[in-house]
Amino acid sequence: MADEQQLKAKYASVISAAPQLGIQLQNVNLESGKLLIRGKAPSEHIKNEIWNRIKAVDSTYSDLIADISVDSSMPQPAAAGEADRSRASGRKYTVKAGDTLSKIAKEFYGNASDYNRIFEANRGTLSDPDKIQAGQELVIP
Repeated sequence: MADEQQLKAKYASVISAAPQLGIQLQNVNLESGKLLIRGKAPSEHIKNEIWNRIKAVDSTYSDLIADISVDSSMPQPAAAGEADRSRASGRKYTVKAGDTLSKIAKEFYGNASDYNRIFEANRGTLSDPDKIQAGQELVIP
């Protein structure tokens, strides 16, 4: 069984992303042998984004209890594009001929099915995940 420090290290990307997404963390501690992450998200979209990140770390999340509620009275991100830029890690990628978001996701995350993370981070410039063009610059979150 993993201890609290091991679980916090495993889910470090989720824990650090939460405040960047506007989620107020209330608890991050060991409970019943699992890591408990409790917090409030300003919208259902943000709640779904943190769940996507949890599933990217471990699709079964059997060692985690994530209790994320939506509190619509919380301040919303200024605009979708600004929220995406604040979430981005600063990595940029220039699309090459023959690239797909799945291929790029496989390169950066090791899993082609994580293409939606890239699509969501680039919603301001992409209208369809299947329509990218050589020369486009994408943010890789």
